[in-house]
Amino acid sequence: MKALQYRKVGEPPEIVEIDKPKPGPGQVLLQVTAAGACHSDDFVLKAPEGQFPYPLPMTLGHEGAGRVVELGEGTEGVAGIEVGANVVVYGPWGCGTCWFCAQGLENYCSRAADLGIYPPGLGSPGAMAEYMIVDSPRHLVPIGDLDPVATVPLTDAGLTPYHAIKLSLPKIVAGTDVVVIGSGGLGHVAIQLLRHLTPARVIALDVTEEKLEFAKSVGAHEAVLSDANAVEAVRKITGPAGARAVFDFVGYQPTIDTALGVVGTQGDVTIVGIGDGVAHARIGFFGQPYEVAARTPYWGSRPELIELIALAHEGVLDVATETFSLDDAPEAYRRLSANELRGRAVIVP
Repeated sequence: MKALQYRKVGEPPEIVEIDKPKPGPGQVLLQVTAAGACHSDDFVLKAPEGQFPYPLPMTLGHEGAGRVVELGEGTEGVAGIEVGANVVVYGPWGCGTCWFCAQGLENYCSRAADLGIYPPGLGSPGAMAEYMIVDSPRHLVPIGDLDPVATVPLTDAGLTPYHAIKLSLPKIVAGTDVVVIGSGGLGHVAIQLLRHLTPARVIALDVTEEKLEFAKSVGAHEAVLSDANAVEAVRKITGPAGARAVFDFVGYQPTIDTALGVVGTQGDVTIVGIGDGVAHARIGFFGQPYEVAARTPYWGSRPELIELIALAHEGVLDVATETFSLDDAPEAYRRLSANELRGRAVIVP
């Protein structure tokens, strides 16, 4: 079968022919119907020699959707996971038994590193292929008649902002302002979620007028250029109260500094983007308004993915996508790296 693999550090991923996998005990074989490309892939692919964290070659794709075609021994009878089911893959696999996994928070599994458990596409073979193995039926969520191309980004581009926003929901009440930095793959979904889940005014920041117009088109009330004057511009909108919550989907030092500059008393700063910026230099009694909290969440829980799929069935979310064939997947990653995509790139084998 065809697969997109990263084979040598520093070289672009390439299409190769590999053997079609067969599910072992407890596993599920999917015929892939859609696979998403993500900026975290680009971050990993740019890791220098000696710092790349996974064994090579590696089939890419941690956002996956597919049709169940074969069940390994012991998976028969699992509700909703029969042959022919249309599903999406919950990506942050864990051990299934630790304290975090028992709550569905496999994204924070305390044993995954010690046991050598990796997400698909980030250590385990991923979804950028004609078929993929899923290690357990608990990592599959049925999607019914939802379009897999429109739905597959929810497994990360939807789940990650959803998890981040839920952590701050008790604070985001009527009359508050929320800032979203970066309106790309994750940020434009975050704007839609904030409009649906909260009564707050949503202020979007990005680096071009085109991206700001995109942010407004998906629901942002206000849009501000993310530049050296961003803090002042946002403060003119929020007034002295500042923002009750700031979600930074970039994570480099200038955007983190902006986030810390616009947050108000009792506000949350949530750094979702995997840039190399840090917030600790500004966190302290004299550094921030009172009771400001900063956090760096990772992905989301299995129950939250189920909730997101329910929102998708209600027609709440409209994820911007560009589709590519599997043969054109290297071009999708080139455009991702060059920041030429509007929304998410989805590979359709």
